[in-house]
Amino acid sequence: MKESTLSVPGARLRHTVRGDGPVLLLIAGGHHGIDATEPLARHLADRYTVVTYDRRGLSGSTTDAPARTLATHAEDASRLLRSLGPEPALVYGTSLGALIALELTACHPEQVAAVVAHEPPAARLLPDPGQGIGRLLAVEETFQTHGADAAMRAFAADLDIDPADSEPDLPPRAPGPDRVRNAEVLLTYDLPAIRAHVLDPAALVCSPARIVAAAGEKSGHLWTHTCAELLAGALGTRLETFPGGHNGYAFRPRATADRIHAVLGVTRRT
Repeated sequence: MKESTLSVPGARLRHTVRGDGPVLLLIAGGHHGIDATEPLARHLADRYTVVTYDRRGLSGSTTDAPARTLATHAEDASRLLRSLGPEPALVYGTSLGALIALELTACHPEQVAAVVAHEPPAARLLPDPGQGIGRLLAVEETFQTHGADAAMRAFAADLDIDPADSEPDLPPRAPGPDRVRNAEVLLTYDLPAIRAHVLDPAALVCSPARIVAAAGEKSGHLWTHTCAELLAGALGTRLETFPGGHNGYAFRPRATADRIHAVLGVTRRT
């Protein structure tokens, strides 16, 4: 595995590259980055050149200009892919990472061969957008009144995150020293950006990339699962089911890697 940093406008992005084969960029959600995607990357590296990174402001990535829109995160991902070569890449994004992956695909379709968007919190796709926006606002209000730890507990409860629902040989991941700072970045900048974001399915339909909407097999009761269903409907494709719940990639990395390969392994760019 090779770890490097890339300078982009307003930030330096820590990223890793490992494995061999087509480039596959992993974009984590929440306040997660390289550490959370490490197990999944290991299970994919025998089939892909796997790229993971910390979003600007998280862990090993620094910034003096925090991202206030998802477009900024998508531009960071675009520059990271450009630094690795000219060929279009495969992309797997989950939650916030799925929204970033879709924005990247809409704005830079020449860089994406295929994208798996796992439970993007695209609240404005919902018949009642307030259903999702209100839940995000509640988490932000908890942050303002009770702090980051309380807000992240509320966030995890709302998305029914269950660390016990994991593969038996997965070692527990201890919270890193940047946990609180990363959470504050998510709560201060990223959640408002998610609330303000308007996903444009029409731009995605016109993309040459294959776009796969995905959702967890155990998250059918969540609003993010509904967003994935609605995205699949807008694209005229079927919803692909992935192991576990909203954070299945972190707790079931082996099964998620196999599912990613099953979905992307038949992909052909036209």
